[in-house]
Amino acid sequence: MMKLFKVLIFLILFLLFGCDRKIDLNYHEVHWDRDMCERCKMVVSDRNYAAQLTDPKTGKTKYFDDIGCVILWFKESQIDWSNQTKIWVSDEKTGKWINAREAKWTTESITPMGYGFGAYESGTEPKDKEIIDYDEVVKRVLKIGR
Repeated sequence: MMKLFKVLIFLILFLLFGCDRKIDLNYHEVHWDRDMCERCKMVVSDRNYAAQLTDPKTGKTKYFDDIGCVILWFKESQIDWSNQTKIWVSDEKTGKWINAREAKWTTESITPMGYGFGAYESGTEPKDKEIIDYDEVVKRVLKIGR
């Protein structure tokens, strides 16, 4: 009887605590030249323009080779949680992962899919180029399409 009681306690504890998984929306390790872009299926290899995000419902991380692919994937796949996740992008100059929505963006970079947007950590962006914010990047990518 005592053994059955212990098993029941274990099952109750497991159901209470084991199923409540916290999803990590921070950036994750990229397997360069192996992970594929969720949208275009190209291999993610350019460390200065890559992007990633995590589905806040499933915890699955999605990788992209260009911010343009992220924005179009959200639209084409009708992702209803796009505002609930963090979008991480590589800083064009340092390769450091930064929040896409807080980044400063240039408009004339040579990127893997040709959208041309390079991200910079705020305060480190070049002074001699056009600088826009994430919302403007979204508008321009949606206008370009592809």
